Amino acid sequence: MTEHVVIVGAGTGGTVLANDLADRLEREIDAGDVEVTLYNDDPDHVYKPVWLYVPFGLREPEDGRRALSDLVDDRIDLRIDRITDLDSDAKELRTRDGAGTVRYDHLVLATGSTLAPETVPGLAEAGHDFYSEDGAEALREDLLAFEEGRVVLSVVGSPHMCPAAPLEFAFMVDDWFRKRGLRDDVEVVYTYPIQRVHGNPHIAEWAEPIMKERGIEVHTFVNAEEIDPDAETIETMEGDSIDYDLLVTIPPHAGVDLIAEAGLGDEGWVDVDSHTLEATAAEDVYALGDTADTGVPKAGSVAHYQAGVVAQRIASDVRGRPATATYDGKTLCFIETGMDEASFVEFDYETPPSPAPPSTALHWSKLSYNESYWLTARGLL
Repeated sequence: MTEHVVIVGAGTGGTVLANDLADRLEREIDAGDVEVTLYNDDPDHVYKPVWLYVPFGLREPEDGRRALSDLVDDRIDLRIDRITDLDSDAKELRTRDGAGTVRYDHLVLATGSTLAPETVPGLAEAGHDFYSEDGAEALREDLLAFEEGRVVLSVVGSPHMCPAAPLEFAFMVDDWFRKRGLRDDVEVVYTYPIQRVHGNPHIAEWAEPIMKERGIEVHTFVNAEEIDPDAETIETMEGDSIDYDLLVTIPPHAGVDLIAEAGLGDEGWVDVDSHTLEATAAEDVYALGDTADTGVPKAGSVAHYQAGVVAQRIASDVRGRPATATYDGKTLCFIETGMDEASFVEFDYETPPSPAPPSTALHWSKLSYNESYWLTARGLL
């Protein structure tokens, strides 16, 4: 019988995994012993880090889009459809188009994160974001017209995609206004929901002195209860009120309903073994990237490294061998510290991050990686 591997979601993790399996299981796929199906509800693959640059007029949203059909190996059965039901006991899936039951032998959930601004009253109406195409474009229009007042970057929800991005935006917008000769007329304010400027204490310890040196006003332990678009204020659970003239937010994030409804984890994140990435509540089910509740950042590099581990484990299982590959928590990230300098961090479960001194070389390294990302998605890097 043909073994069926189903991947749900074609972000970084799902796409890299599909191409890895096409290469790793080439012989079995060509012989008809294995079939790999990739489901995604959008015909395009989206590289979200591009959105950080859109508000500054440096990139266009379409720079972060490519057709999945151009990225995914021809040996993969690519289906543009949404999985709406999962029965992990029966090993069955159902799709939105109602085409019948999809059976699987190995399932990988790479369904990513979704934005949920509606969970905070007033946020959808008042707050800009750069975590969506529409949000980044709308922010660009208002940011380009902004010449004086208070720009507030508020991290409203955590965990969220790309944990370094809020710091990056604060550093970039500060430098951007300086280069335009407007910084004396613009206050840059940063808020974070816990009592430091970043979730990771080592990155927070590195970032806070930079923010102080640059005159970025910092408020920690700020949890938005409501946004008042008319008064232009953030009303907090702590009883404070923060004024803004331009509000940029990191909205609350959620997973997909499919996960919770299948009993695999709360809030759309799959409970997994943090090393094997196997779901704890179902057999022959893996999760990776944002979907996997491992405690590591919701970052593209995480999904990339995890995809390699899952590919090796599935290939071992298909061939009747013990699956020994494990994920060690490896994460790497470039952090823009202005418009033309960046830092870099690399860490894992055992080794904490130690950000490199900012440099122009690291900034250009980040931009170079953004350009070469499409080779990564194809499995060529």
